[in-house]
Amino acid sequence: MVFPVETEERVKRRALNVCQDHLRKVVEIARKIPQIADSFTKGDKNAARQLFVEIRKSEEEVDTARRMVSRELAAIGAILISREDFLRFTNLTSEIADFCEGIAFRLVEILEKNWQVPKEIKEGLLKLSEGVFETVSKLRETTMTLSYGSTKTLEKAREVEVAEQAVDDLYRDLEIKIISSHIEIPVLLLLRDVIQLLEDAADKAEDASDAARVLSFAM
Repeated sequence: MVFPVETEERVKRRALNVCQDHLRKVVEIARKIPQIADSFTKGDKNAARQLFVEIRKSEEEVDTARRMVSRELAAIGAILISREDFLRFTNLTSEIADFCEGIAFRLVEILEKNWQVPKEIKEGLLKLSEGVFETVSKLRETTMTLSYGSTKTLEKAREVEVAEQAVDDLYRDLEIKIISSHIEIPVLLLLRDVIQLLEDAADKAEDASDAARVLSFAM
């Protein structure tokens, strides 16, 4: 059976719309990570706790949106040849939200235990979290170009790569500072987990931008 071109274009837009809505929710979680890092730097337990609650609630919304994408793609069916690419993109971006929840949990735990963290490390953590948010923001910009042709998408995807490379540099520098610091072993381990999750989030954003590149050729 041959489907009219208009029908194929319409289902592509439907799939893209639900994916972009899902990503918007992921970006909102990522936006809160520099905020909670700032609260951590200031030692503001109440603000950090509140942000953690908001992040957990937002993570549930991301899960709901991810299921919506799956249902929409299932409803569209075989007419959309690239549906597996849309699903892969959504699964990758969902992992960013999971990482953010893990980051927030660990920062709150450090605050609750009143463990001391050197100012230099706190400031480095804040800078790293801002770099991660920048990377995720660039990813969203990339997806916004999917309707305008592959050339524009490839340009924006390159910006995600550049932002992720900056995160890598910040991560390596901060990791050495943490290992070299004279802090208690439990907080050292938690801090290493935090920065690893931050780097993982940026890496996942880059993976998702690669998936967006693939999608751009199908749009």
